[in-house]
Amino acid sequence: MRERVPVPVVQQGRRGRRALGVRVLWGGAEVAVTLGLVLLLFVVHQLWWTNRQARAAAERTVLALEEEWGESSVEEGRGESSSSSSSPPSTSPQESVPSPPSGASSSPGGGSSGEASVRTGDPAPRWDQAYAILRIPEIGVRVPVAEGVSKGGVLDQGYVGHYPRTAQPGQAGNFALAGHRNTHGEPFRYINRLRRGDELRVETRGAVYTYVVDKRLARTSARDGGVIRDVPRSEVREGYGYRAPGYYITLTTCTPEYTSKHRLVVWGTLRSMRPR
Repeated sequence: MRERVPVPVVQQGRRGRRALGVRVLWGGAEVAVTLGLVLLLFVVHQLWWTNRQARAAAERTVLALEEEWGESSVEEGRGESSSSSSSPPSTSPQESVPSPPSGASSSPGGGSSGEASVRTGDPAPRWDQAYAILRIPEIGVRVPVAEGVSKGGVLDQGYVGHYPRTAQPGQAGNFALAGHRNTHGEPFRYINRLRRGDELRVETRGAVYTYVVDKRLARTSARDGGVIRDVPRSEVREGYGYRAPGYYITLTTCTPEYTSKHRLVVWGTLRSMRPR
């Protein structure tokens, strides 16, 4: 009689468990790779695509504003020339801008202090409406200024947002602005590099206002509302800010980079203003 050979049942069980383990590991690796690709695409979208889209949209808005103001200036110039032949132009009270602080000139080239005769009768900007242009030559910024600081309607569009209930450009008080430091155009990415004396130019339909950087606050609480008050002064960091009324501009953004834990603040004062 032929001797029966035992079937290696145990060995087959081990091979089956080993094969199952390999399939689990392979499946886990596929999931990890997929998640990694999704995360990479998200980072690319946030750090590259949103910047590209927002900067392009912001540039189109700047060009549209410049074209609109240029056409308005031509039309107004024609109207003024035709009316001057019959009677001299009159000055309306609403066309007068408050005098800048002592020592400020009414033209970028300097001169004695005094009132600058520019139009201030433009209607108040609507919510989310781009109505001014901020230029910071030192860091290559040229960006629209819109009313409000909402993310979807303003900041994520690549714009700089004007804090409601703060002064408008050239007015006494504090013209306070917010902008992204990272993603969505990141217009305020490098405001930490600004130094005292650097220019901040704000253009509107009626005038060009030149502010100069005066002070900085490298870090404060996100809830430090004192930095955007009429007389800006930190409520968290003692000694930072101003004590007397004036003509101020405030730039605020998040810090450190890629977080929104704290705020970085740059302050400036009005040096000159001139009609367009």
